[in-house]
Amino acid sequence: MPIEKLRELVFASLMAALVAIGAYIHVPIGPVPIVLSTLFVLLSGLLLGSRWGLASMGLYLFVGAIGIPVFAGGKGGLAHFLGPTGGYLFGYLLASWITGFISERLSGRWMKDILAVVVGSLAIYSLGVPWLKLVTQLSWEKTLIFGMVPFLIGDGIKSAVAVILARSVRPILKRQMIIE
Repeated sequence: MPIEKLRELVFASLMAALVAIGAYIHVPIGPVPIVLSTLFVLLSGLLLGSRWGLASMGLYLFVGAIGIPVFAGGKGGLAHFLGPTGGYLFGYLLASWITGFISERLSGRWMKDILAVVVGSLAIYSLGVPWLKLVTQLSWEKTLIFGMVPFLIGDGIKSAVAVILARSVRPILKRQMIIE
């Protein structure tokens, strides 16, 4: 395996591990807890790009699916994909990919990073909220109240932190990728 691919694999694995650590930092407020994971989901797209960001989230979901306790509250297993948080978990894949996709195409500007994390956050909601409605059979109004509204301010803060971290860490990562 070429050293560049090994580095990318290591960085993707590290981002998956950070998402898992973020899941342990949770506030259970209803069927969907507030977690720090979304910060690292967005950061994975910003730092790793669409392909490796997607790979890192795929690894995270795979590890959780086989029962390793990496989901909110130290839980794991396939049942979480069928419960209220399943759509949000699958949203991590889409969010990381789309955040990386936007970031790759509009490189070098603050606004593109902001756009990337906003669209990435919306991607999580676009899968999570309808899935929550399907699973809980709540009205759309209650689904939005339980599955989106309480998270908006926190997700805004996490998005801002992801942009700041990405802008700080990118030069370091670029040096790591150049040095052999």
